[in-house]
Amino acid sequence: MNSKIYDDLYAEGLLSAESLSRIKLKKTNQLFSVHWELKTLLYLGVMLLSTGLGVLIYKNIDTIGHQAILALIAAICVGCFSYYLKKKLPFSLNKVESPNSFFDYVLLLGCLSFLTFVGYLQFQYDVFGTRYGMATFIPMLVLFFVAYYFDHLGILSLAITNLGLWMGIAVTPAQILSNNDFNSDQIIYSGLLLGIILLFAAFLSERYNIKKHFKFTYQNFGLNLTFIALLAGYYSFGSSTLLWIVALAVIALFYYKEAIREHSFYFLLIITLYGYVAASSVIIRVLASLGDAGAIYLGLMYFIASGIGVILFLINLNKKLKKHDHLQ
Repeated sequence: MNSKIYDDLYAEGLLSAESLSRIKLKKTNQLFSVHWELKTLLYLGVMLLSTGLGVLIYKNIDTIGHQAILALIAAICVGCFSYYLKKKLPFSLNKVESPNSFFDYVLLLGCLSFLTFVGYLQFQYDVFGTRYGMATFIPMLVLFFVAYYFDHLGILSLAITNLGLWMGIAVTPAQILSNNDFNSDQIIYSGLLLGIILLFAAFLSERYNIKKHFKFTYQNFGLNLTFIALLAGYYSFGSSTLLWIVALAVIALFYYKEAIREHSFYFLLIITLYGYVAASSVIIRVLASLGDAGAIYLGLMYFIASGIGVILFLINLNKKLKKHDHLQ
């Protein structure tokens, strides 16, 4: 509190002693928000409860019995969804606010219980057999439905993760999975495809105003996956490697302009970092091809100069965005 201003007003006779006393008392007893503290505690509570149930079941699996365990997990799942159905607001394609944070975490617990239930069925009773894609495809559909119907960003993240798992299993040949050989080019292509699908989903969310606030989550996953897949393609393929960098540069430029338009420093940051990694990879590969000691010193000088340059670029970019915030 800057009390000097009020003291000066009081000294000039513009503020009475009673008013000065009330202002100082109000500032001294000012309330503060515990919103994020409560959300963090609720999140940790759900995680600890899920972990604790897992540990309890694991240590007592012989005495409890598989049917009893499945019944317990199913009861938790049904109870959470029943509670949420009674309390939720009507569905809308626009953003629907939760009555309070507690409801979001009840739904999160219900979905985690559902995933545990399906995973337990597959592990213990092998209900899907060797069709591992089905074991992830069905939960994925349920999670996407729940995310949209109940308007929950956390469940949407779970659904996207499950989509990635399903695509990794469905696209990757069975022999790679059985041999635990994950260096296949097929995984790079599937990661790139998934990234493009998520970016397209982000575009559709905004274009047709279908849960428009889901755009950030789709775009966040999509950009990271796309950039990682393109960099992996550049590192892995001996021929046509430049095409991967060109594709990365085109996507980075497009979303850089989008981030400037939306005043999103977060996306500007990740685009800049991935672009820097790509440019550095090309430069280091060129220097390595020279094969002399001078190339090593040039490489060291490059990293020092470019690192400073990237930091200054991000600082100036952040100042520029803040300067134009009032135009939003």
